[in-house]
Amino acid sequence: MQQRFNATPYLPIAKRIVLLKQLKRVLITCENELIAATSKDFGYRTEFDTVLGDILPTVKTISHTISHLPKWAKDSPRKAGLSLAPSKIAVSYQAKGVVGIISPWNYPIQLAIVPVITAIAAGNRVLLKVSEFTPHTNQVLKQIFTDELAEHCAVIEGDATLSQQFSGLPFAHLFFTGSTAVGRHVMTAASKNLTPVTLELGGKSPVIITENVDILKAAKAILFGKMANAGQICVAPDYILVPEKLEEQLVKTLCSLYKKHFPLGVEGKNLTSIISEQHFSRLTNLLDDAQQRGAQVVMPLDDNQSDEQKHRLGLHIVTHVNDDMLLMQEELFGPVLPIMSYQSLPQALDYVNQHPHPLALYVMGQDQQVNQLVQDSTHSGTFAVNDTLMQVTADDAPFGGLGPSGMGNYHGVEGFLTFSHARNTLKTGSFNPKLSLLLSQNKALIKVLKWLYLRP
Repeated sequence: MQQRFNATPYLPIAKRIVLLKQLKRVLITCENELIAATSKDFGYRTEFDTVLGDILPTVKTISHTISHLPKWAKDSPRKAGLSLAPSKIAVSYQAKGVVGIISPWNYPIQLAIVPVITAIAAGNRVLLKVSEFTPHTNQVLKQIFTDELAEHCAVIEGDATLSQQFSGLPFAHLFFTGSTAVGRHVMTAASKNLTPVTLELGGKSPVIITENVDILKAAKAILFGKMANAGQICVAPDYILVPEKLEEQLVKTLCSLYKKHFPLGVEGKNLTSIISEQHFSRLTNLLDDAQQRGAQVVMPLDDNQSDEQKHRLGLHIVTHVNDDMLLMQEELFGPVLPIMSYQSLPQALDYVNQHPHPLALYVMGQDQQVNQLVQDSTHSGTFAVNDTLMQVTADDAPFGGLGPSGMGNYHGVEGFLTFSHARNTLKTGSFNPKLSLLLSQNKALIKVLKWLYLRP
């Protein structure tokens, strides 16, 4: 792949667009294959989760990129100033080279291909390391990146050992999506080659419910965010902070909505499975630990709440939680929903700020001033008011974490910049009197420059 990049270090914008259009056509053609493959990998995955969460945003990203790429790739003129006259200066955006992308299993199409789209748009070649947990989807991805597309992106399979070796390769840029713990290892491996990294991680994304809230609307947003892909989303609501006087009403409303939309529980066709028995056991162990430490687990349905054989899990609401419980110490990544009550908003804000910056922070309430206060008083990768998950789907806005939840951005022009080298470009014509003045250390020139720039 490096030889291919060296042979064509600058890929014309028109050629990049041709490749993106080809990728779009193949993706749409393979829609049914991708739906079937992801369902096999999960044990069962709803068509809704694959189409709305994987295929649609990927195709939308291609269309948005094609429309805006000519503008993004243009040189950006900058002011040269009198000291550089008559030269002109600009920033040109140059492909970095061969970039590595490590994608996760939870959205094995979108989180693999969207970074590839952006990397190709910036003129790079790509090595894509896909997750070992999605072998059937990986085979379809390999079919997609064939023929001419294979010259620009190679799909690589392998386990955690191969991922470690992959992270240690001397890429021009390394892009990783996954857990914070693994992200630390990726960054360590990349640092040996001084490879720049983008880390899209996760964390515990809170929902702060304020006193002036429409509980029904808030519960709908929370339930959608928690049950889409069975909660296996890096920006899924991880826990709820709710005023003490509204906690009971919230729990009842969530249970009522769950019964309405998921009446058959784990036997229904609208609930995606947990990816593996290992991840299913992790979630049930977290529930057991919480109960042993005094938490109460509320299950909306009398039965069909869990199926170990099919590793399917319905909504489990957990109240009376504290930080001693494991489920309040690690990202949940499943349909387990801890709820903590608070007596004052400053208390809730203090709790959030005393913990690592999350990838997403949600506030539910109708008072705009209070919502703004929450926004101004907290830090997070993304922020949404009276909604969940949807901020990630914005094509023209950056997506990325902060601190333990990530490093760097992609999506939109920010993604193009992530995979580009911003090259300072100075151009001087045949008329260049400053060279003679500089070589002779001209005193008049020095006086003028001092008068221009060294005045208080």
